[in-house]
Amino acid sequence: MNPALHTEHLTATDLSIGYSHRGQETCVAEALELALKAGEFICLLGPNGAGKSTLIRTLAGMQAPLRGSLKLQDQTFHSIPPRERARMISVVLTEALPVGIMDAYSLVALGRHPYSGWLGGLDDTDKERIAWAFKAVGAEGLEGRQIAELSDGERQKVSIARALAQEAQVMLLDEPTAFLDLPRRVELMSILRNLAHREQMGLLLSTHDLDLALRFADRLWMITTDGQLIQGYPEELAMSGEFAAIFANENLDWDAERGSFRAHPDPCLKAHIEGDGIHALWTRRALERLGFGIAKSDEKSALSIQVFDTDDHTAWAVARNGNQATHTTIGQLIDWIRAEDWSSKN
Repeated sequence: MNPALHTEHLTATDLSIGYSHRGQETCVAEALELALKAGEFICLLGPNGAGKSTLIRTLAGMQAPLRGSLKLQDQTFHSIPPRERARMISVVLTEALPVGIMDAYSLVALGRHPYSGWLGGLDDTDKERIAWAFKAVGAEGLEGRQIAELSDGERQKVSIARALAQEAQVMLLDEPTAFLDLPRRVELMSILRNLAHREQMGLLLSTHDLDLALRFADRLWMITTDGQLIQGYPEELAMSGEFAAIFANENLDWDAERGSFRAHPDPCLKAHIEGDGIHALWTRRALERLGFGIAKSDEKSALSIQVFDTDDHTAWAVARNGNQATHTTIGQLIDWIRAEDWSSKN
């Protein structure tokens, strides 16, 4: 067992978060007990307005807690001088980068200011760390590019490289995948998880992307609209029904087998599918997208589909009300289903 996995980089005890204005408190969540450990990649989930960004900002020291205590590596958070704290914790927020005429290298070099000072030059150690940070996020070749010229994905990589240049053991990220397309989101999540494991960092990332969180996180923190924080391994929470409770919606069902939400199917519109493999899997998903429930073997269904392989292709044999047809592509099948009148549900 790796003993470093038990090292707690950031802890919170009896923490209450929220806002205070003119003596009036608005509490978002209270009595939180948290620990971010070495080598751990945690995703923070929750409905809009539940307090994900408030928690990130509070843990980063950017917003004072209403009550409770925070510790960084066993030191009381606010007793640590700001410059030393910047060597221990880094933050990546969703706010736009300061574009101006700054190039990517200059932005990443800002991460070395806790070591060199605002007016200090970069020594060989600083330059080596900056080069490592660019390489760690796959941003080599961007050093001389102006920030204004970078794509959203490239800017996000540079922002994370700046945080890595700080050499902090804790990194907090607020919605870093928000403006990225799917391939870039997957790439970034993979980079962050690998960094946490390889460098023994504690990484906490807030996100709305449940699918990616289930795929990449070591543990999940889920904040609810009534201020509770539920913690656990992704697989445990997926099987327990916690997702259904937190993200409850009258139009959605939680599918524990797939680890995703799906729209309520029409209870009277069911299809029976025979077949195995990827073509049958995607046929099932297509039917669910079209509003069908998947019938069990002993259930009555409005439609029966058999997915089978011939010598040179896959085919879909369909039967409805005694009428039969065969389609040679899933697209043909979908078009046929959409053209049919299902108002009678039989």
